[in-house]
Amino acid sequence: MFATSSQLKHWMFNDETDIQSLRHDTNQKFVERHGARMSEEQRRAHFLTSSEERHLCRHFEYVLKEFCSRFHPPMPKYVLGTALCYFKRFYINCSAMDYHPRDIMLTCVYLASKVEEFNVSITQFVGNLKGDREKFANTILTFELLLMDKLNYHLLIHNPYRPMEGLFIDLKTRFRVLENPEKLRKAAEEFLDKSLMTDVCLLFPPSQVALTAVLVSAAKEKANLDRYVAETLLKGMSSEEIKKLQLQIKKLRHMVKSQEQISREQMTHLQRKLDTCRNPENNPESEVYKRKLQDMLEEDDEIQTKKRKKISEEQRRRDEELLSMP
Repeated sequence: MFATSSQLKHWMFNDETDIQSLRHDTNQKFVERHGARMSEEQRRAHFLTSSEERHLCRHFEYVLKEFCSRFHPPMPKYVLGTALCYFKRFYINCSAMDYHPRDIMLTCVYLASKVEEFNVSITQFVGNLKGDREKFANTILTFELLLMDKLNYHLLIHNPYRPMEGLFIDLKTRFRVLENPEKLRKAAEEFLDKSLMTDVCLLFPPSQVALTAVLVSAAKEKANLDRYVAETLLKGMSSEEIKKLQLQIKKLRHMVKSQEQISREQMTHLQRKLDTCRNPENNPESEVYKRKLQDMLEEDDEIQTKKRKKISEEQRRRDEELLSMP
């Protein structure tokens, strides 16, 4: 139930300014940590701004969506919804300069597939990618635990697809005045698909998103749902609650409708800038990362060697004690 979920308790925000403020703070922490010896002018030239980070992440949200739409076997839309929700959550408290959106994007989809029980092996998963599939697999498996940690292990996502199905069932059973409610499905699904590319999942309950999708579709199809909404859905609500819901629906529609387009030239510039300012310690292709990984492996080998030596010594002592017994 959404009402008792970690999604509502920990990952829903009052408005867009709250999210923008957190993203700005995350960006500034990275810049201050890695640009301590730079002047303000050098920082502006070298690092991505919080706005640029958001543009870059939005680009990769579209890449993520395209990847899921072409996935084989066909991927259910709720997996896409969950993956995008993970992706947006991750970059509230993490900078794109720390973790490349390309790596996190693929990890989000792989983790969402597991959580939503869309069972594909890592081999099947990377089979949908072009290039060095072994490297993709290693990157995804490397970042999977990090992703779960940054999400605070709040992995259950309530998507708007299920409540939308509930609304269609309700329309068919309790509002028989409407002929063929299925005619509203296409435009409603299109609205939900567009909503995934915004911060809607961080601001509005999935039931409100689903209701807005159906109302937008009804307006396009010139189907009057006023009686259904007033006499069925809103029955028993106070006038204050109704006004609040109407305002929420209006905000939601505006967010989905007013999405900015990002030019190819802008993305090329931002990706080049990211290549120069990203943290090498979290870049699997950098020498710094490879040395760090090697050090970790050597440290792990040393720990395991000590453990084996300790076990061996304890066994030797036990054997000696047994031999010394009369």
